[in-house]
Amino acid sequence: MAQPDYVPLSSVDRVRPADRLPPARQWFPDRPAEVTRAGGPPTGGRFGWPGPDQGYGMLLAEQFEERLELAEGERAEDAIAGCLGVGLRRASVYGRAPVKADMELAFTVWGFLGDAPEELVQMRKPLFQGTAKAYLDQRAIVDRVPESTLRSTPAKVREQLRSDWRRLFGS
Repeated sequence: MAQPDYVPLSSVDRVRPADRLPPARQWFPDRPAEVTRAGGPPTGGRFGWPGPDQGYGMLLAEQFEERLELAEGERAEDAIAGCLGVGLRRASVYGRAPVKADMELAFTVWGFLGDAPEELVQMRKPLFQGTAKAYLDQRAIVDRVPESTLRSTPAKVREQLRSDWRRLFGS
C-alpha cells in the first residue's frame, strides 16, 4: 500500500527504481527434434494419434466392462485395451479429449455391445486375443477402423452393424 504524502520518509524508505529486464529474444524452433508447424508431428506406425487428456479415456472405457458381450474365450481386459485405442483415435480426429460416445462407438464397431454378427465375432477373436499386453496388436486393431467410421455416430454404427458390418471396416 502506498504511503500517504503527509508521512515523512527517510531516504532509506523511499521507493527505488527496479531493475528492468530486457525484452525477450525472438525464438526459433531450431533445436534438434523440434516439431515445426510446417512439418507437423511425425506420423506412421506405432506413433498413434495424440490428443488431450487421453488418460481419461481409460476411465471411460472401463465403465463399459459390465455391458460387454464377450464370446467364449474372449476377455474383458483385451476388449477394453483394443477398443480404447479406437476411442482415443476418434477423439483425436476431432481434436478433443475423449468422451463417452467415443468409447461407445469403439465397442459398437467391434460388436462388444451386442448384435454382433457371428462372422464379426470370428474375425475379432484372434485380433483381440492377448491385446491387453501387446501394444502392436492394439495399434493393428485401431488401424483397421477407417476415419469415415470414426466420424460417424454410435447410433449409425449400430445400424450399420446390423445391415452390412463390413462397410464399417472399409470393405
